Amino acid sequence: MEGFFSIGRLVGNIPALLKSLPVTFEIVAVATLFGVALAILLALARIKKVPVLSQLALVFISFIRGTPLLVQMFIVYYGMPILLWNVFRVDVNGWQRLTFVMITYSLNQGGFMAEIFRSAIESVPASQTEAAYSVGLSGAQTFLRIVLPQAVRTAIPSFSVNLVSLFQDTSLAFMLGVVDVMGRAELIQSATHHVLECYVIITVIFIVISIALRMFFIYLDKRLQYGRTV
Repeated sequence: MEGFFSIGRLVGNIPALLKSLPVTFEIVAVATLFGVALAILLALARIKKVPVLSQLALVFISFIRGTPLLVQMFIVYYGMPILLWNVFRVDVNGWQRLTFVMITYSLNQGGFMAEIFRSAIESVPASQTEAAYSVGLSGAQTFLRIVLPQAVRTAIPSFSVNLVSLFQDTSLAFMLGVVDVMGRAELIQSATHHVLECYVIITVIFIVISIALRMFFIYLDKRLQYGRTV
């Protein structure tokens, strides 16, 4: 049993895996930031029914939702350098693999969250928009001050589920050679030929952080609901 699973190896691998955890957090943070921005733009293009842009947004969202994340990652990694070079003569072959991973996750999050924000924005009563216009607010001011804050509040439950899924999906980043916690586990396996202990640690890490995220958003949603009724 010692050769198959070792408590000593398990404890010894914890520092190395935790050292790579910030890479996972970095992917989540960047993908969430740019994903939300892209999602809002896609949602607005569909809501406003902007010619061409609305159709392109629908195609993009359908592609993101209908294809595996790993396939998207390989398309970005192998296809983006070719596209940028042939169209714009921009060479991105020197970019780090982590950059391509972040681009992939950002696009993926944009596609998935676009529908979340679209439904949240459409849930804001039109009467509030009309009232904002009546007091002299511009379209941009109305959206930023009136519509978006309420839409964000409405979107929090779905957004939280999506964020937890994003955190769990970062486990695929090692497929491009990114040394996150999964990538570190692969390196440890190559060096020691023992990886079960690493997977046990990673399982615990993902469970703990996923539960913590869910609890945080449940608390946040309750606070916002309380603030809405007071």
